[in-house]
Amino acid sequence: MHVKLRHQLSYTYDQPVQLGGHRICLMPRPLGFQVLMNHNLRFNPEPSQKFGLISAGGDQIQKLQFIGHTDRLEVVAESEVLTSEPPPLGLCLDAQPLQLPYPVGHLNGDLHSYLQGWLPNGQHDPLAIALAQEALVGSEQQCLRFLHQLIALIQERVNYTQRNHGPAWPAGRTLLERVGSCRDLAVVMIECSRAIGLPARFVSGYHLPLPQPTHYDLHAWAEVYLPGAGWRGFDPSGQGAVDERYIPLVSSSKPDLTAAVSGSFTGPPGTISNLQWEIQAWDVEASAPSPLPATS
Repeated sequence: MHVKLRHQLSYTYDQPVQLGGHRICLMPRPLGFQVLMNHNLRFNPEPSQKFGLISAGGDQIQKLQFIGHTDRLEVVAESEVLTSEPPPLGLCLDAQPLQLPYPVGHLNGDLHSYLQGWLPNGQHDPLAIALAQEALVGSEQQCLRFLHQLIALIQERVNYTQRNHGPAWPAGRTLLERVGSCRDLAVVMIECSRAIGLPARFVSGYHLPLPQPTHYDLHAWAEVYLPGAGWRGFDPSGQGAVDERYIPLVSSSKPDLTAAVSGSFTGPPGTISNLQWEIQAWDVEASAPSPLPATS
């Protein structure tokens, strides 16, 4: 697909505030199964300082500093991307099926951070471990069968709902409440995958589904590292294995590091802030702009 994207976020404050440092994650990933042809960021007010950096996950992040007071912050990201269909997993994996649980000692050391559990001591959530063990049953300990069964179980146990505010929930809360947004379901899949030795990380980006919905925001899904195939995307709140209609922006072992815009402000006590956003996408081969799906 050849897609043009426009993502605008407008923060307004009912009293003048001083903006602190901000972190911007709105640049589509310029590698993997997509090519970034163009990317432009605009701000109002203009930052006093801005610079790019490469995150731990290899994504390009913008850091901003501001001076003075303002009653608004506007961020506009415009991008042009070429996406392609990932090669079939069956062709990428070795002839010998990957057996689970996968031994940690066989992994590249760079991947170990993507195996840690969400509990403070680094252990995995017991409910996620139980779900992972259930998904292993009948999979003959084969990786792709496990992932398909895991997604089916998550979709069976958890009712998808949109939730535009707040951080991703821990896997245990989502499984107990049996309801969750796309980012909550992604965390469940990540935790279950890690529990049986598969490195996994959280991804924030865009999804251009068919037919087109009427309103969209960012979307979230999981990427799992499969020895022989590398990082591959899976959407437990959608169709499973991702295709060329998914456009990743940023990935991390921690969901809170993938926010499109994060930062702080200082102002008089009781200052009220408001956020409005708009995302549009144009398929270059079509004539009309279309919205993008929401990070719920």
